[in-house]
Amino acid sequence: MTFGASHYPHSALDGLRPIALRVAQASLDLRGGGRTRLRLVNNGVAMRARAKRLLALLSLVLLAGSAPAGRVLPHDAYVWQRRWTPALTQALTDSAPLIRSWRVLAAQVDAGGRLRLIGLNRAALAASGRPVVLVVRLDSHLSRAAAATIPGQLRDLLLEWRGPIAGLEIDFDCATAALPFYGRMLADTRDQLPPSVPLSITALPTWLGSPHLQAVFEPVTEVVLQVHAVQNPKAGLFDPAQARRWIDTMNRRATRPFRVALPAYGARVTWTAGGRLVAVESERPLLAGGDDARELMADPMAVAGLVADLGRATPSRLTGFVWFRLPTDSDARAWSPGTWRAVLRGDHTLNEAALATEPAEMPGTSDLLLVNTSARDASLPATVALPDGCAHADGINGYARDGALLRRRQEGFLRPHDQRRIGWTRCQTLPQEASNAAP
Repeated sequence: MTFGASHYPHSALDGLRPIALRVAQASLDLRGGGRTRLRLVNNGVAMRARAKRLLALLSLVLLAGSAPAGRVLPHDAYVWQRRWTPALTQALTDSAPLIRSWRVLAAQVDAGGRLRLIGLNRAALAASGRPVVLVVRLDSHLSRAAAATIPGQLRDLLLEWRGPIAGLEIDFDCATAALPFYGRMLADTRDQLPPSVPLSITALPTWLGSPHLQAVFEPVTEVVLQVHAVQNPKAGLFDPAQARRWIDTMNRRATRPFRVALPAYGARVTWTAGGRLVAVESERPLLAGGDDARELMADPMAVAGLVADLGRATPSRLTGFVWFRLPTDSDARAWSPGTWRAVLRGDHTLNEAALATEPAEMPGTSDLLLVNTSARDASLPATVALPDGCAHADGINGYARDGALLRRRQEGFLRPHDQRRIGWTRCQTLPQEASNAAP
């Protein structure tokens, strides 16, 4: 997909017009009386050479104005884990060289306005050497009466922190109709915070069409636009084409610098038989019932493609990315740290899991395995071809038989140095071919 001048702010294009005019006037001789006339060059060869140089300069100007210029954008990461395990501490240490700042979940506020602190490992954060932005998550059903207490509670939170702080972020997924109310709460919050503390918020794509958007943006220093997990879960966690459209709309409407929140995780979504959403399970296991469950996972290559696209043609107000959430070695529903750090470094390759077989407990039967021997996540093949005439075979762990194939039924990938049993077969010859073609 190509993004031309129509996706760039008109003010930036207007700024190029005086430059083009100055280039054109470089070959003009301005004499007295405000009268302009061409400087005549007796040497016809010199005149043609000058004309060629002028055309080349004009071409460069026009090319510069045809699309936004690319920029290197920094990366932040959300530390959203509520348990500070050794794996989380190690992830802070290992990933710090690639990160501009941590955005750490510091407190949650329930619908009644009660603020509950999250136990943080301040020593680990300090040892990482990266600035810390405290994030407070507000319940989306926060009452307006309870909201009146929020500015004072946030002021007290900062006073109690008693350490270096790079900012405060409010995460409030309010309905679009509640944006005027949210804007007033943010204005009150800004008035009560120290002027030196930057205030940021997360924003939803559904807000972008609201006439009240500027009232929400006006009191804050910057905005983080969330482009993952904001649609019906049946559509998946992340759509790069839709995310780019939201980002371009945000760039046109924003009056503040903004960052984009990107996914590096997966989730298990459960529905009832009637299609009602029951639960979304990610970093914390939930004891939720349901008749239909699906594992969703953000595709590293799809997210990396958007990052590369935005690096080539960067919207004027976009200042960086914020990743949700910091991957750790123990987080089974997130990318592996190795895969995530490779994407941050601009390495957009993903390994493929290898197909292997081994004898099963039942004589004459073989188990089918996917094996990843690398230090990064490996993609799961879409299909595994069964040998001709193989009547006895089936799939498990996200694979099911479909004629002469075992077909992947769920998204995901294989963790580093891991293996997964995906089926069994009792045939004279063993499967040899796995394919990553679309299932």
